[in-house]
Amino acid sequence: MKLFNDLADFSVAEIDDLLTLARRLDEHPEPRALAGRVLALLFLSPSLRTLSSFQAAMIRLGGGAFVISPDMSIHGLESRYGIVMDGVAAEHIREAVPVIASYGDAIGIRAFAERTDLERDLADTQFAEFRTLVDKPLINMESAINHPCQALADWKTMDELGVPRQGGKFVLSWAYHPRALPLAVPTAAVHMACHRGMDVTVLRPEGFALPDSIMSKARKAAESSGGSLRESTDRREAMEGAHVIYAKSWSSTQHYGDRLGDEKARRELTDWCVDEPWFEPAREDCRFMHCLPVRRGVVVADRILDGPRSVVIQEARNRMVAQMAVVYRMLRGD
Repeated sequence: MKLFNDLADFSVAEIDDLLTLARRLDEHPEPRALAGRVLALLFLSPSLRTLSSFQAAMIRLGGGAFVISPDMSIHGLESRYGIVMDGVAAEHIREAVPVIASYGDAIGIRAFAERTDLERDLADTQFAEFRTLVDKPLINMESAINHPCQALADWKTMDELGVPRQGGKFVLSWAYHPRALPLAVPTAAVHMACHRGMDVTVLRPEGFALPDSIMSKARKAAESSGGSLRESTDRREAMEGAHVIYAKSWSSTQHYGDRLGDEKARRELTDWCVDEPWFEPAREDCRFMHCLPVRRGVVVADRILDGPRSVVIQEARNRMVAQMAVVYRMLRGD
């Protein structure tokens, strides 16, 4: 494996193979499997789980990892081309990325969406540019429009819970947040559930539809895997018989890059905070999923997050376990 950028690049059988490897490595550790191997980690956006889970994965397999972040390691990083660097930034991405990659056997890069130009972010332009600078195996640790590491962990979590693929009902719900957030996690989540063969509903208020290209890609995955995809603004109807509700906020694509317009669009939507009444039409064992971090009392009520429905800690641990399989396959191959 030379590139882990999008779960869509892998068949269901290949994903199952990765998750079988993840379970094996978790149950039967191989503490010398990656001895002498180094994973370079470049974080252009903040992180808790992604940073620590990749470090832990490499340590458990006997390898090592180092972390570079502009805020803690270098004096600013410039990404624009064709400019005179007489400002704050002391390093350009065109030198920084290949140098960092040269110190490792593989590299992971995390860079959030710029959230000014929707078409640029949908094309994942910045991450595509990073790919041209790297001649080592590359892991997408979250880009403008994708988060394959989170999607793989979420797939594993639902397998562990016994959530069915065919006939399993997955609700991806928009949730209130005071700020406009990127599209990467909802994009990865809706495609993952469709690729898994589930019946997927995107529940969201007016003005917060996911872009057509994201929905089209997910719909094709559903057709190939025997699932389905639809949208709803009706909370009760969407939650009918649901096995899982996956909550996540995202920007209004009607006001993408327009902070004031987005704020106005979400101002009256504070009731989109997941709480027990949401689950009344769902299955009794319906689970609550979220990628974390999550704002208590804003995105979800404490009694849900701390109650038996929540599997967010299990999801977070599965980040490490699933990523162990990714780096193992990437650096060993067998």
